[in-house]
Amino acid sequence: MKIMKFGGTSVGSPERMRNVARLICETDGPKIVVLSAMSGTTNSLLAIAAELEKGNVHEAEILISTLKENYHKVAEDLFSTPKWRDSAIKFIDEVFNLLVKISHRPYSSLSEREIVAQGEILSTNLVYGYFQEQNIDIEMISALDFMKTDEHGEPDLNIIKSELQKILDSQPGKGLFLTQGFICRNPKGEIDNLMRGGSDYTASIIGAVVNADEVQIWTDIDGMHNNDPRFVEETVPVHNLHFEEAAELAYFGAKILHPTCILPAKLNNIPVRLLNTMDPKAEGTTIGNTLDTGSIKAVAAKDNITAIKIKSSRMLLAYGFLKKVFEIFEKYETPIDMIATSEVGVSLTIDNDKHLKEIVADLEELGTVTIDTDMVIICVVGDLDWQNRGFEAKALDALRNIPVRMISYGGSNYNVSFLIRKQDKVKALRLLSYHLF
Repeated sequence: MKIMKFGGTSVGSPERMRNVARLICETDGPKIVVLSAMSGTTNSLLAIAAELEKGNVHEAEILISTLKENYHKVAEDLFSTPKWRDSAIKFIDEVFNLLVKISHRPYSSLSEREIVAQGEILSTNLVYGYFQEQNIDIEMISALDFMKTDEHGEPDLNIIKSELQKILDSQPGKGLFLTQGFICRNPKGEIDNLMRGGSDYTASIIGAVVNADEVQIWTDIDGMHNNDPRFVEETVPVHNLHFEEAAELAYFGAKILHPTCILPAKLNNIPVRLLNTMDPKAEGTTIGNTLDTGSIKAVAAKDNITAIKIKSSRMLLAYGFLKKVFEIFEKYETPIDMIATSEVGVSLTIDNDKHLKEIVADLEELGTVTIDTDMVIICVVGDLDWQNRGFEAKALDALRNIPVRMISYGGSNYNVSFLIRKQDKVKALRLLSYHLF
């Protein structure tokens, strides 16, 4: 069994939907296909929800009408026969009538979740209809029937495995299934989601619970590159990555992969392949448990970082000081990215400044607090075990003319990270590519 996930750009137009259908049919063996919403749709649905949250029902209905017209055009182009075209338009009208009904209800967080879920529901039904028009045997399975989360918002793998297996067993002999990414139900039975980027997570979870041969993530780029192609010329795909290397790159800014998506596949030793719908013959990137020793693989950058320094000659060496610091961040549910300590201070970084004011106020009870905003973490990933001499020195040498606020090395065998100013980001990425690759 293969799991094939296609992102929003891969199904972003009727032409690309037809292309995806060809790719699916050309792939041997039984398959479960996971689709994201068409590119741009989730943002449009979030905009509708935002207007409703502000009480602007009329403005929301204008956005609903505009998006509905766009989907009518998609259906007109995608289908070649009146039967399936009319069927698709009828379904589209039902979805947008639901959005209008939601807009007239009292607004809640559930309203937003229901609104945003329609993106994946629309894309999967359009592609499902196209397969039927082409007389291709395919079964639609709703993610809302098996993708469940627990009271902590985490996927409940036991329930997912049980419910999905029941659905598959009820369709003996079927070799092609289609479902939605991103959406799920919470313990209350309400429509919920796996957060942004969650379609990757859906594919990995399904791969894990059905013990798939591989999980394929199809996007519009030929694998994970060794640097950010938006800022650095002549980047190349990294053909093989260890799960840990891929996780570091995803967390520290590689946009092709959602940071959490590969964990279920990793735990079940299921390879993940990153492939390009625009160039399906490209090798792409394979992520697995094999480590290529003695090599630097890639560089990534994470933006919008805030650095916080707490200086306290009175408290730092006292028992429990660091515990008090960490408890403040736990109190405000704010994760820490990097940390460095000295005899008189501790520096750390966060990427969510929602509670920065409250955090600083609490930290000032422990010492003097200094804040640096508009910072960037540059992450160099590869086989960086401390016994491999020289790799961290190469990275440092590349950045010798760039001010470095913090360095994190040794917390992982797979990365060394540098905190720099936002204005130095592009220069740093280019220098690292020149010196390392």
